[in-house]
Amino acid sequence: MSTVLEGKAALVTGAAGGIGSAVVRAFAEAGAEVLGVDRVEADYVCDVTRSDEVKRAVSAAVERFGRLDVVFNGAGISGRSIGDGPVDSCTEQAWDTVLETNLKSVFLCSKHAIPALRRSGGGAIVNLSSVTGLVGSEDFATHAYAASKGGIIALTRAMAVAYARDGIRCNVICPGLIDTPMSERARSDPAIMEHLAELQPLTGAPGRPEDVAGAALYLATAPFVTGAVLTVDGGWTAR
Repeated sequence: MSTVLEGKAALVTGAAGGIGSAVVRAFAEAGAEVLGVDRVEADYVCDVTRSDEVKRAVSAAVERFGRLDVVFNGAGISGRSIGDGPVDSCTEQAWDTVLETNLKSVFLCSKHAIPALRRSGGGAIVNLSSVTGLVGSEDFATHAYAASKGGIIALTRAMAVAYARDGIRCNVICPGLIDTPMSERARSDPAIMEHLAELQPLTGAPGRPEDVAGAALYLATAPFVTGAVLTVDGGWTAR
């Protein structure tokens, strides 16, 4: 068993979700002490769109572990059920809610975590984006979601440059279709699943949360990697 995070402390948002829970397990198995954060069913219950709650969550991690070394920002929603879709039909409520939940949360968690990472002598921020933040898709025409995920990529790379001299590495993961509760609608759509052999030609099937967690563990521990956009997509964006 790897112990690459032995003696390190991590905070994981979206910890109750399919990918977030896999990241919690991967970090813990690698030796880290982990505070899982989510709106429900987590070590620490927190609304990551509220600055005061996020600040308290970061403080709770530091108080519990004495330090903070790694942050994984995995909280997010799809927004389709509240009206996300193509720009001409996407509701303003969906736009605001998706951008706040998916993008503002990354800003807030990073904002409040960076001072703690500095005090630890540096560390890693790993953000969860999506292939839809890189390429357009007729199958997944949720444009608020795509904008939020594209924003995460731009924010991550900007932070990578801004905080490099602090020893804080900022990287982003762009998964394809992964087998999680959030992707159930897409995985239940026969047309999408038929097209998946073309979209994700490596397997023609959804990826596993553990595939993303493995990428997160790598980025949390790679000492010479910052500003990277790591696709975990079965070949989706390789064309």
